[in-house]
Amino acid sequence: MSLRDYNAAVDFVDRQIAEGRAAKIAFVDPARSITYGELSESAARVGAMLALLGVEQENRIALVLLDTVDFPILFWGAVRAGVVPVLMNTRLTVDQYHNLLEDSRAKVAFVSPALLPVIEEAAAGLTHLREIVVVGGGPPGRPRFDALLGAFTEGASPAGTCADDIAYWLYSSGTTGMPKGVMHVHGALRVMAQNAGVQRIGYGEDDVVFSAAKIFFAYGLGSALICPNWVGATTVLYPERPTPRTVFETLRAFNPTMFFAVPTLYAAILADPECQPETASRKWRICFSAGEPLPAHIGEAWKQRFGLDIVNGVGSSEAGHLFLTNTPGAVDYQASGKPLEGFDLELRDEAGNPAQDGEPGELWVRSGSIAAGYWNQLEKTRKTFVGGWLRTGDRYFRRPDGAFVFHGRADEVFKVSGIWVSPYEVEDALTRHPRVLEAAVVPAQDADGLTKPKAFVVLDRGLPEDERALFEELKSLVKKTVGPWKYPRWIKYVDELPKTASGKIQRYLLRDA
Repeated sequence: MSLRDYNAAVDFVDRQIAEGRAAKIAFVDPARSITYGELSESAARVGAMLALLGVEQENRIALVLLDTVDFPILFWGAVRAGVVPVLMNTRLTVDQYHNLLEDSRAKVAFVSPALLPVIEEAAAGLTHLREIVVVGGGPPGRPRFDALLGAFTEGASPAGTCADDIAYWLYSSGTTGMPKGVMHVHGALRVMAQNAGVQRIGYGEDDVVFSAAKIFFAYGLGSALICPNWVGATTVLYPERPTPRTVFETLRAFNPTMFFAVPTLYAAILADPECQPETASRKWRICFSAGEPLPAHIGEAWKQRFGLDIVNGVGSSEAGHLFLTNTPGAVDYQASGKPLEGFDLELRDEAGNPAQDGEPGELWVRSGSIAAGYWNQLEKTRKTFVGGWLRTGDRYFRRPDGAFVFHGRADEVFKVSGIWVSPYEVEDALTRHPRVLEAAVVPAQDADGLTKPKAFVVLDRGLPEDERALFEELKSLVKKTVGPWKYPRWIKYVDELPKTASGKIQRYLLRDA
């Protein structure tokens, strides 16, 4: 098969049938399951359904869907038809959806019933959106996905696409402002699945995968769909927002071998006394973390309670999936890990030159999974995607052994007394205190106009009787852990921190506030 004649859905889904996995369960959600044979057959009928709706090859459709069996049917069905599915997160406002639908020029939006009211309101005044289709039930009078798909008994042939055709979009998580449409090509999915899924993490055909990270962003898409579908594994889907209790209910019900989550959820599970080894999966062999750096003490506490390391990794919407991870069986909680095979990583200074040994630098990544660019954002595309390299915006140290150590976002580190301070290292120190669930650190000005750290802290329960005493404890902890000049001069206790849908802290909102 020539890559000039390549359709990712054929390679990932139809190939499973050719290799004898037609009867194997591909996806299961709380309501139903689907085999690879049923997935292939349904995805083929999606192309005919989209044609009926007036959607042509290279057009875009919006997927505003909870994680159910219908999600992979629509994703692979659109990719197979040469139509571009645009994955949108399920926790946005009316105005945000309006902007993304207008920006993407999606012709049809496929929407879960719970999200229908907000999408109907967001659709007002849109010039390109022709139809809203409800997926998984819905009110009378609104087109339903099951009925539309059921009208076709035969599927359409796969579209003639090549590896460089746009396969799907993600919207960046918006840690620094308005999300950007990130365009990925058909050929990139193979790189993600082979290099991250098979060679590094070790997905196999017999694995049962449960990702609490949702499919609508890069980490969840790679963990729950791209990597398991490449090897013919089974994925458990959970449509609602995960909590420690619901996660453990799912673990008990399906006994997955692989579990994927963000650091915030791991911390919440550890804080719940009912989440114990006897209530977890009996078969899990890998717990994985990405989305944000994993604090070492969370990994150590997890290992102590559950007997498993958390394998931490780094990826981004622009990279498609992971590019830097620890290795299962050799986890080092002091580092983010080493590059995947086939991925080039460099540290560069502000001028784009190689950083000096021992100095932090911005991480640049080059691989076949890197996005084609941002939609209608030429200036930002040229700044972020440079000669085949992706500028990640993350600062790292590289150790002599080749492992990379996170040093904060390039746009979030700041100097105190002339020395660089990473918010992450201060936050990591603060969350080592037993009362602190989460922390975010930003620069603030003191009375003399000098920059000092300010912390926003979420406690495990209400405010302490002696706030001053806790303040002094936290200051002392930071001084001892990461340096005497890095302690927060101010601490504000909050009920929650502003985050993206993927669990990343939006520090810019705290700075603006």
